[in-house]
Amino acid sequence: MSLSHGWLGRITQAQILFPALVLLLLGMLWGTVFYLLRAERAAAEREATVLTRELVETYEAQVVRALREIDQTLKFVQFAHNTTRNPNALLRDLKSRSILPHELLFAVSIVDATGRITASTRGRAGAQVGDADYFRAHRADPQSALVVGQPPHGTAGEGQLHFTRRLQRPDGSFAGIVVVSVDAAYFVSGYESAKLGKQGLLGLLGTDGVFRARRTGNRVHTGETTNYGALVGETQPDVTDPVMLFTILDDVQRYMTARELYEFPVAVVVGLSQEEQLAKVEQSKQRYLWWASFGSVLIVLLMSILGRMSWQLARSRVRETEAAVAHAKRVEYLAFHDGLTGLPNRSLFSKLLIQSIAQAQRHNRHLGVLFLDLDRFKGINDTLGHDAGDELLREVANRLKSCLRESDTVARLGGDEFVVLLAELADEKYAAIVANKILVATAKPFLLLGNEFTVTASVGISIFPQDGTDEQTLTKNADIAMYHAKERGKNNYQYFSQALGSNVLGRMALEGSMRQALQRNEFQLHYQPKRNLGDSSVSGVEALLRWQHPDLGLIAPMQFLPVAEETGLIVPIGKWVIRAACEQNMAWQHQGFAPLSIAVNISPRQFFDDQLLPDIQVILKTTGMAPPLLELEITEGLLMHDVEKAMRVLMALKQTGVRIAIDDFGVGYSSLATLQRFPIDTVKIDRSFIRDAAEGGDQKSLTGAIIAMGRSLSLNIVAQGVETKEQADYLRDRACDELQGFYFDQPAPAEQLTPLLRKQGS
Repeated sequence: MSLSHGWLGRITQAQILFPALVLLLLGMLWGTVFYLLRAERAAAEREATVLTRELVETYEAQVVRALREIDQTLKFVQFAHNTTRNPNALLRDLKSRSILPHELLFAVSIVDATGRITASTRGRAGAQVGDADYFRAHRADPQSALVVGQPPHGTAGEGQLHFTRRLQRPDGSFAGIVVVSVDAAYFVSGYESAKLGKQGLLGLLGTDGVFRARRTGNRVHTGETTNYGALVGETQPDVTDPVMLFTILDDVQRYMTARELYEFPVAVVVGLSQEEQLAKVEQSKQRYLWWASFGSVLIVLLMSILGRMSWQLARSRVRETEAAVAHAKRVEYLAFHDGLTGLPNRSLFSKLLIQSIAQAQRHNRHLGVLFLDLDRFKGINDTLGHDAGDELLREVANRLKSCLRESDTVARLGGDEFVVLLAELADEKYAAIVANKILVATAKPFLLLGNEFTVTASVGISIFPQDGTDEQTLTKNADIAMYHAKERGKNNYQYFSQALGSNVLGRMALEGSMRQALQRNEFQLHYQPKRNLGDSSVSGVEALLRWQHPDLGLIAPMQFLPVAEETGLIVPIGKWVIRAACEQNMAWQHQGFAPLSIAVNISPRQFFDDQLLPDIQVILKTTGMAPPLLELEITEGLLMHDVEKAMRVLMALKQTGVRIAIDDFGVGYSSLATLQRFPIDTVKIDRSFIRDAAEGGDQKSLTGAIIAMGRSLSLNIVAQGVETKEQADYLRDRACDELQGFYFDQPAPAEQLTPLLRKQGS
């Protein structure tokens, strides 16, 4: 005890305790100062890093939009050049149709194979660009895609960027290039001093290490070179873009980040000056040092300063703890909620549904699940952009919440799919009431980009326990019911039933079999002759698709064609039909028969497929069949769906030499006067008109008018569905060109039709 008291007594002596406390206080003071300085610097560097990444994302989006517009223009002019008969007038025609971008910013030029500009929207015709790097690149590489030319080394006003694509002749040889020119400063015009400062950097860097445009402050430079690999590096999609201190082309240290644009041979670069970003930290540093020095001099106040420092430290710890708790709550919220709408996501909805099922089982109650999908969301999203689509989804979420009770839950599963949980369902009819409220609320106009737009919804309903006793089954069955609502015309709701489930399974089995049918050669063609009015000779045939299933036997076209159209399988199947029909036509010719016109039906999805024209060209070339012998039959409703696009497709098809026929004419909303706008060769009158006219029905005068008007427009008129002698005589009296129907011939395989052709040839 005496030793302890002696040791404590010496320590508590003023000459020892005070200097010790002073040293302790000075150590704590300066240690705290340096800690705060490091913390502020680290915070400033983190803010600079976050800001740099945000700026590069914004800049990337701006550049990608501009480059896509430029590349779309290049591709369109490239396509138009390959299809036009007058290349010299191409730009003038496109400009008059307001297809080209505004000439104040963009100049569009066409360069021939010698490097001479043959046409330009900015009066450069006649100029020579044969020595330009972008021209040499396309001439040397037949597989070259988009090329961004190197600008001259200089400052603003001296550099222009040239975006080019290769033009080639039908035989694949080099025909020149199409060029879109724009001032390099355009791509760095988004420089904002409020965010980037005076020493920031905004740049568009080519993969060859040459800056197409670089801006710092108010100065824009072009043509400068740098180490692309060191600046951009190997980008990994699942890793956050690195931000590094980098000195590039000047002596300014910057926080730099770069992002390679995978669609284009360039990268976007954003840099923030370290000096500017840490200016406030330097000011804080001087302030801290001054106060620390002042505190050291005023040693008598060390204890009060120590108390204040302790209080500040406690407050700092409290703030850190509160920040950590808030961060944990935010992470948990994001894990179970949709970031766009704030609604519960799939994970949280599944948990809530499982809990509700357990409660419903315990209390012997019902609950309902409503699966909702917007009917025309994709069109708005593609037309107005994703920002407008996101705004629409947020508004839909708000409307859905207004249709529900406090005890109900609405969640977003992704895309334009929503799901509603009616946890306490006293009466199953309440599910229909909620579905009706949702349909009404969704159908009200939405204000997007200053204009009103309307979308509708399809809703499927499943009820616990009769439609499922677990979360997955209830959600799946509601989804099945929703697809049934879409099949019933959309903008309605449907309850799930066991029949629906069976239909879906049958449809899936049919789709699976159809995917293998082409490989197994299960499809076959039957041919129905068309008879000439004058001598009843066979003037052509129509190819009709049949499916001989190994287990189900012969499947009617109306059973599998809608599924093929919906799933997209109609495209490869339709391609096979065209090829098989052309091969059979050539086989008949090789047997010595006279060339026959052969008609093939084209579905809407196949008609608007980008590969239709190339596929037809390849098939005609490989089979050797003359193009005028192939007649493509389309419906009038297909033409009226998108008139401008249909016109472009038809004009391209007509240039190959094939013939175009309108099938089932009269059941749509068009007229012969309307169809006169299209390059049509044949009109096939719908069978309902033929039957009614021959019986003296209301369509008699209309059928005669169609024939008369068609002849006045020099169109070939075909009457289909002729089943009786009276119908044939009626059409013969009105001078119809060709007849087709069971009265003359039924569809039959090629081998059964061959004797008829041989008899006619003899």
